[in-house]
Amino acid sequence: MTLEQIIEQVTGTLAFTVVTVSEQPITLGDILFIPLLICLGLLLTKWLTRFVSKRLTTKKTDPNIIHLVQRVLYVLSITVLIISILDFMNVPIAAFAFLSGAIAIGFGFGAQNIINNFISGWILMWERPIRIGDFLEVENTKGIVEEINTRSTRIKRVDGVHLLIPNSKLLENTVVNWTLVDQLVRCSVNVGVAYGSPARKVADLIMQATTEQAETLTEPKPLVTFDDFGDNALMFEVTFWISSRVEGGLRLARSNVRFRLEELFEQENIVVAYPQRDIHLDGSLTLIKP
Repeated sequence: MTLEQIIEQVTGTLAFTVVTVSEQPITLGDILFIPLLICLGLLLTKWLTRFVSKRLTTKKTDPNIIHLVQRVLYVLSITVLIISILDFMNVPIAAFAFLSGAIAIGFGFGAQNIINNFISGWILMWERPIRIGDFLEVENTKGIVEEINTRSTRIKRVDGVHLLIPNSKLLENTVVNWTLVDQLVRCSVNVGVAYGSPARKVADLIMQATTEQAETLTEPKPLVTFDDFGDNALMFEVTFWISSRVEGGLRLARSNVRFRLEELFEQENIVVAYPQRDIHLDGSLTLIKP
């Protein structure tokens, strides 16, 4: 068999009509060429997305904008790829109108949660009420947003555990975003000193211990209040602001203030109060010796 005969036989095999859609024949060659076209399209999409991301990163663009651009490019590329495949096969899109409508109805009833999360993901990426790097509190769970996908959002909890939260849950429920507008967080430290301690002096020492910390902001200014006459102590509270994206910054700031307060109180002989009770014995009681 000559080379020309082999080529003619292969060409005839590839030209064999497998199925006909809307009077448009789909040959075996078209079907075999589709996987190659899909692979090339996906590789081109991946390269284009990575190229645009690198360009935006070098310009120090917001990571949330980069993430949104990546998703939009991916969806557009897949859409163009599907239309190109149908056009290559000479299949009119109108031929799938009825079939796609039936599939959409069935898919809509069977995958309501998936569609809801998908749409919610696009709303989160477009409106940006939650951004990558934000510190969130969702149902007593606190963590940093690492990635916003089309179905779920990945959060790294303060203890290092990664959580996947459905996007619809972030839109439908109450979510505390500690860093929505800025990174300013208010801290408070409570302390009780023994009765008889000089209240004004105690307030000055608390203010000193707070303002000496490097993380304490001068604006808004720290505030010390004489909170209450407690059962066993004079109660004071100091509130101050720090710039922090994680809860650990709050705990560290409170700890530093308490350490410094303990040193200042010891220098000034001021006693931190502890629970005390006065016991009064009835005079009619007598002690019986064994």
